[in-house]
Amino acid sequence: MGAGPGDAGLMTLRAREILEDADCVVYDRLVGEGVLTFIPEGAERVDVGKSGGHHPIPQREIEAILLDRARLGKRVVRLKGGDPFLFGRGGEEAEALRAAGIPFGIVPGVTSALAVPAWAGIPVTHRGLSSALRIITAHSEKGGLPGLDFEGLARTKGETLVFLMGVKNAGALCQRLMDAGMDSGTPAAAIERGTTARQRCVTGELGSLKALMEERKITPPAILVIGPVASLAEKLDWRASLPLSGLRVAVTRPRERAGRLSRMLRDAGAEVLEFPCIATEVLSGALPPLAGFDWVGFTSVTGVQALFTRLAREERDIRELGSAGIAAIGPATAEALRLCGLRVDFMPEVYDGAHLAAGLAERGGRMLLLRAEKGSPELTDLLRERGADFSEVPLYRTHYVKASLPEDLDMAVFTSASTVRGFAACAPEGGFAAVKAVCIGVQTARAAEEAGFEQIFTAASATLPALVEAAVTAAAV
Repeated sequence: MGAGPGDAGLMTLRAREILEDADCVVYDRLVGEGVLTFIPEGAERVDVGKSGGHHPIPQREIEAILLDRARLGKRVVRLKGGDPFLFGRGGEEAEALRAAGIPFGIVPGVTSALAVPAWAGIPVTHRGLSSALRIITAHSEKGGLPGLDFEGLARTKGETLVFLMGVKNAGALCQRLMDAGMDSGTPAAAIERGTTARQRCVTGELGSLKALMEERKITPPAILVIGPVASLAEKLDWRASLPLSGLRVAVTRPRERAGRLSRMLRDAGAEVLEFPCIATEVLSGALPPLAGFDWVGFTSVTGVQALFTRLAREERDIRELGSAGIAAIGPATAEALRLCGLRVDFMPEVYDGAHLAAGLAERGGRMLLLRAEKGSPELTDLLRERGADFSEVPLYRTHYVKASLPEDLDMAVFTSASTVRGFAACAPEGGFAAVKAVCIGVQTARAAEEAGFEQIFTAASATLPALVEAAVTAAAV
C-alpha cells in the first residue's frame, strides 16, 4: 500500500480505510508521521525503514516478516512511501507472497515524482515547455549512479526528468548529463522533504545545482527536477501565501471528531498530524428517569451522541424529556442536537461552563445536566453557589490515549482541558516547551499553563473558525 508523498492529507481514502483496520503495519522510513497516526491503537508496528546506502533490515527479511505475520492470521499492511510499485520493491514482495500462497491486495499511492514538484509549484508537464516526463532512480542497488543512457537523456527536448533519491549522486548526475551534451543552463530544482512542513526547494541551473544544494545543506529525502518546467517554481509557488505554511500542527481531539478541524488547518497550509490524546467511552448501566425537569443541559457533542446511544441501548425514547427546555454550551453542541431533532432553547453568548451555568440559574426550575463522568466543576460549582436545583447524570467517560509525541512539532491545537492533559501525559518529562499551544477557551488555556506550555494562544470564541484564526495569530508571533 502506498502512503503517499508525506503529507497525511495526500493519502488515498482507500489506503486510510485499510490502515485503520490493520492488525500489523510494516512501514518504511519515508512514510509520513501524520500517516502513522492512523494506525489503530494496539496494532503491531514494525519499522523496516531504509535510508540511502543503509538498509538496517535486508529485503528478504522484510518479506519473511510479512509471511510470518500473515501466517499468524493477522491483517498485515505493508506501508510504503509514495507508490509501492515505483522504486518501492512492491513487486518483489508481492511475488514472495504469491509464491507462499498468501492472498494480498494492492493499493496504489500518490507518487512523490508528481506530488512533490506540484507542491513546489512545478508542473512536470506544461504546454510549450514539456510534453513528456521521465521518472528515474538516481542510484543503483550498490549506491552509485545507475547504468543510464545519459546521451539519450541529454538529447531530450521538451521533456522533464525527475530523479528520485537524488541527493547523494546529484553532482555526478548533473556532470554526466552535461558531459553528454545537456546545456548547463537548463533549469533545475532540488526539493527536500516534499509535501511536509519542512519542504525546501532550491532552484537554479543544471551547472550550479550541486553547489546550491550544498550551500542550502539539502539532505535526503529529496528529488531532482531537470527541465524547463523547473523555472516555474517561484512563479507558481502557491503555498507561500498560506498563513500556516511550513508548520507542523497536532490536532489533539478524538479521531472521530478531528476531521473538520484538520481540514481547516490544512486549508491554511499546515501539515496536520492527527494525534488524539483522549478517547471517549459511553458508560453502561441504566439511565435514571429523564422526566420532570424544566431544563436539560448538554456540554458537548459527545454528550449528545452518548445520550442517544444509551437510549437506543435501553430501547427508550427521547420523548421522556417532555417539554423541558434544551440548553447547549455552544454552537457545535447545538448543531449536534439539531441533527437529532432537538431545537436548542438557550445557548450562552460565551461558550463555556460558567456562562451556561449563569444562564440556567437565571432561568430557574429543575435542571438535568447530561455530560462526562468527570466533567469540569466550573459548571456545577456555580450552580451550587446560585442555589440551583439540579441533577447530574454522567453519560460517558474520557480517558487518555498513550502514544509517543510527534517529532518536531510547531503547534498543538486543543479543544478541551482534557486534550491538554492527555497531550502532557504522553510526555511526562515535558519536552514540549517550544510547542505553541492554541486553546479554544480560557479553561483550556489554564490547563495548558499548568501543563508547562510557555506560548499559549486563546481563541476569541469557542468555535473552530476562531480556533484556526488563533493558530494563524500564533504562527505570526
